[in-house]
Order: sequence, then structure tokens, then C-alpha cells
Amino acid sequence: MHPTLVILAAGIGSRYGGLKQVDGVGPRGEAILEFSLYDARQAGFARAVIVLRKAIEEEFRQRIGARVERLMPVEYAFQEMDTALDWLPEIPRREKPWGTGHAILAARPCVHEPFATINADDFYGAAAFQVMARFLRDECAPDQYGMVAYRLGNTLSENGAVSRGLCSVSPAGYLTDVVEHTNIEHLNGGIGFVDDDGRPHFLAAETPVSMNFWGFHPSLFEHLDAQFRAFVQQNRDNPGAEFYIPSVVSQLVRQARVRVRVETCESPWYGVTYPADKATVQAALAALYPEGLKE
Repeated sequence: MHPTLVILAAGIGSRYGGLKQVDGVGPRGEAILEFSLYDARQAGFARAVIVLRKAIEEEFRQRIGARVERLMPVEYAFQEMDTALDWLPEIPRREKPWGTGHAILAARPCVHEPFATINADDFYGAAAFQVMARFLRDECAPDQYGMVAYRLGNTLSENGAVSRGLCSVSPAGYLTDVVEHTNIEHLNGGIGFVDDDGRPHFLAAETPVSMNFWGFHPSLFEHLDAQFRAFVQQNRDNPGAEFYIPSVVSQLVRQARVRVRVETCESPWYGVTYPADKATVQAALAALYPEGLKE
């Protein structure tokens, strides 16, 4: 069975100042997710599920919908404030979606086979899709998931702080923990973040990090649903709380319910967190695909 690619494209892009999911950065004005779909198709992915918000569906379809649908069969799923909350009498008031774990849960009706997840605004490189496709075909199981990790030093922005899932990996190559950290940046000649008490914490450039390139069996959805229900109950009065997929996976690993195989990718990663990142990504894609995408 050919795997499916789930693309998380419902984000607001508050730091970028617009819908970076559809912003043209390639030599022919391609959005980053078009390169992901192209590389995924070459690696053997058969279809894509794109997770959007209803508020951006029209703009998405107008600007790049037809182009992405030529690259691969596409189905759309929608992440709204009330998605997967039909069990709750009253929906908590929020100004933004519940996070990446909730976005993946929104794709549940569309996915019944092993699948990978990626961010719409991250460029992962063709080699990463080859590695993930092989894992999903040959190794993925109800109790074994996968992840493509990147080296922290290769995933920073020169224009501000970023959020990253810092990974601990066993000698055998399995994930032992992943902790989401915000505000990671170049700090006093190194890489690090400052905690709530104002203390700096430095991190090695070689630290493996999650960029939300995960490989899952559909068994994940039951785990997601259970953890999301508990999360909502605990955070109904905290409108800024986010249900991160690294936290879900980390809990499953700690409970010995799943193992997660980690493949460290040496290919380049590029992303647009801030408007000033765009020029860097444009230059990189122009070097990698000087003529743009060829269908």
C-alpha cells in the first residue's frame, strides 16, 4: 500500500505576516508545499491530505489549488476550533487553532493507511521523503512510528527565534524523548534559549530536532483522540495552550506504547518563519531547482 502525505497548512502565520502556505518562493512562483508534493510523489507517496482552515480555503484554492492537484491526488480536511470536540457541551473560546496534534486529528476521516506529516511552510528535501517512504512501506506498524530529524544548527532563522522539538535518541536509533522549546535562536555566539527566569540555556548545534516530519500508523488517531480530550479538559481556561504532536509522541514513548525510529537527515532544510527568511529560501530553491518544478 502506498503511503499518504498529510500536510499541515492551517497555521495563521502571525510572525510571517500572511499566508506563507501559499506564498510563492520557487523560481516559477511555487509555494514550498509544491516542492514537498513533487518530492513525495517521486518517493512513492500516492495521495495527499491538506489540512486547512475554512477561512483560508478560498484563497488557497485560488492561488495554488489547481497546481497542487496536478502534482498528486489531493483531499482537504479542516481544522476548526470545534474539530473533534463534538463530545464537549461548550467549546472553549480561543483565537487560534489548538496546535499540530489537533491538526493531524482533523485528518482522521481521510486517512486509513500509513502516513507522513509535514508542515506546509518547511522545505525538507527529496532525500527525506525517500527515507520516510521506505519506512512507511517496510517498517511502520501499530506500535512503531518514524521520524526524520534535522540538526538544530541547520534549522535556525537569522531573523528571529524559532520553536523546535529537541530530541533524545537511543544508541539503537530510537526516540527516547522530545521536548518542544520556543524562542531558540543564536545566543551569545552559540545556540540557545532563555527560560522564564531569565537564565540562558545553550544547545549543541548537532542536537537532533523534530520539524514535524513524522511517519505514523493509523493507530495514532486513537492515541491522539484520548490525549486531546484530556488536554482540552486541562486547558479549557487557557486559550494560549497548544496540543503539540511532539508532546503526544513523547508521552506514548514514555508509556512504552510505541517505538519511534529516528532517521537523521543530512539534506538541507529551509523554512519561512519571518518575512526576511523569504529571500534565503528563494535563493536556495533557485539553486536546487533552477528551472522550477517540471511536471
